[in-house]
Amino acid sequence: MLSQRVKVISPSPTLAITAKANALRAQGVDIIGFGAGEPDFDTPDTIKRAAVDAINAGFTKYTPTAGIPELRSAVCDKLKRDNGVSYTPDQVLVSCGAKHSLFNAVMALVDPGDEVIIPAPYWVSYAEMVRCAGGVVVEIPTTAADGFRATAERIAQAVTPRTKLLILNSPSNPTGMVYNPQELERIARVVVDRDIACISDEIYEKIVYGDTRHVSIASFGPDIQARTIIINGVSKSHSMTGWRIGYAAGPRDVIAAMTNLQDHSTSNATSIAQKAALEALTGSQESVATMVAAFAERRDAIVRLVNEIPGMSCLTPTGAFYVWVDCTALMARSFGGAPIGSSLRLAELLLTEAKVAVIPGICFGNDAYVRLSYATSMRNISEGLARIRDFCAELS
Repeated sequence: MLSQRVKVISPSPTLAITAKANALRAQGVDIIGFGAGEPDFDTPDTIKRAAVDAINAGFTKYTPTAGIPELRSAVCDKLKRDNGVSYTPDQVLVSCGAKHSLFNAVMALVDPGDEVIIPAPYWVSYAEMVRCAGGVVVEIPTTAADGFRATAERIAQAVTPRTKLLILNSPSNPTGMVYNPQELERIARVVVDRDIACISDEIYEKIVYGDTRHVSIASFGPDIQARTIIINGVSKSHSMTGWRIGYAAGPRDVIAAMTNLQDHSTSNATSIAQKAALEALTGSQESVATMVAAFAERRDAIVRLVNEIPGMSCLTPTGAFYVWVDCTALMARSFGGAPIGSSLRLAELLLTEAKVAVIPGICFGNDAYVRLSYATSMRNISEGLARIRDFCAELS
């Protein structure tokens, strides 16, 4: 009865771990979670007030599918101001979260048999979206030695006559690494020279540390901009994950096709949330700076604590709020007489034995790692890493 389309989509191990953690919490078990893909800060009051004002003004009806004109204009202003790229409102589509924007873009671009290049590790949904469209995922493995960033040379080598698209994510989920301008410019030349498209997922753009700065690949000239669909939103930058507002900016024909697709699936994003997003983009950005400063302190703490645990190691991320932890040495160790062997097994043991929830690396394309989010309190970071350290010390 089921379509082949849905049969190729893999169940999410992330959801399975999360469901088990929630079940344990419901039983009163003290679980410390490092799985959260969302800031633990509240949405700023100014944004909440904008939503309340919209409700009180009766702004509760359908809007244009692509989003209210003032929000699309605000997106254009933001992209020009922050990223140095010029768009008009008809090149912008507002969707029900950045994930929805990504899905629209993949469905609008990828035909059955088309190859899509994705540097690995990657956010879990990229590959599933490509498979849902009938595309073929071409992974480019990256390592700690290259900072978990794919080089232009590796990308060029992966291009074939069937290649349609490159999906780039910077800052990265799960590694927290950020491509520098020189790397992006070289990748842009490959995209243009090989005449492929690029989806640039920039949802963690505002969460960068120290001297690191985010640069959009679309900013390296009209040729690469004409081949790029920028994906962004307010979920991470303004702690608005539940409001479900993302957006895409790109060539008119692609945005028009994505809008047509959305018109026949969800129609517009929630009217009230659009008004809140408008305030997020045009109002004070003080809350963003406050949040990033807190994340920077947590990052330093979690990196230090992870690297103090024998058998675990991680690089210092330059963006987002994740550490990508190498557990290769732990995989050969045993618990209860059986080798751990996989990131999924390690995550299950950490949950049941240490009462700590982490995300197995297999979800992101590398079974030797686990992902920890530091979108949680310093207390949880200290206590959670102490539990992991004690568990690892017991392994044979």
